[in-house]
Amino acid sequence: MFYDTASNRHGLPHDPFKAIVSPRPIGWIGTRGADDTLNLAPYSFFNAISDRPKLVMFSSSGHKDTVRNIEATGEFTASFASRNLAEAVNKTSVPAPHGESEFEIAGLTPVDGTLVNAPYVAEAFAALECRMTEMFQPKSLEGAVTDNYVVIGQVVGIHIREEAIRDGRFDMATVKPLARLGYMDYCDGGDVFQMTRPTR
Repeated sequence: MFYDTASNRHGLPHDPFKAIVSPRPIGWIGTRGADDTLNLAPYSFFNAISDRPKLVMFSSSGHKDTVRNIEATGEFTASFASRNLAEAVNKTSVPAPHGESEFEIAGLTPVDGTLVNAPYVAEAFAALECRMTEMFQPKSLEGAVTDNYVVIGQVVGIHIREEAIRDGRFDMATVKPLARLGYMDYCDGGDVFQMTRPTR
């Protein structure tokens, strides 16, 4: 089959776009507001984009508390979303009113960052402390500004729990990273295999 996205007439019960671009890691973004309120929200449009310097990005559909907090403070964390915390990750996606902490809703423990004034999830196997380098609203082909907010942050500190390290590596079989598929589907990355990059 083929369909153009302008009409989006795919004839399927649900739009397949996000299922095709998958699995997507989940950025479990922790922020502190200018009013000192805590916020925690999962974003499936999330990824690392550079190693030197260490940069991550996420995109928010709409101007949500996470974006407002980062605009105010310039700082955030990204806690590692794992299979054992899947239910908690899902709970933090609730559209809670401003000022109501998703940490509390999901029964999670907020921990203040070491280098940034933003909380991360104590129960997570790892967490990144980030400072925003830029935020922008991407444009469509027609040049119209979309209602999406892309946030890029430089990682300035990394937390890793000791039980997540085996043989000197952050062990995927132990941490089972949670990933977003299409529809209401998720998967974990605990089934690991290796390949060596060819050298010609």
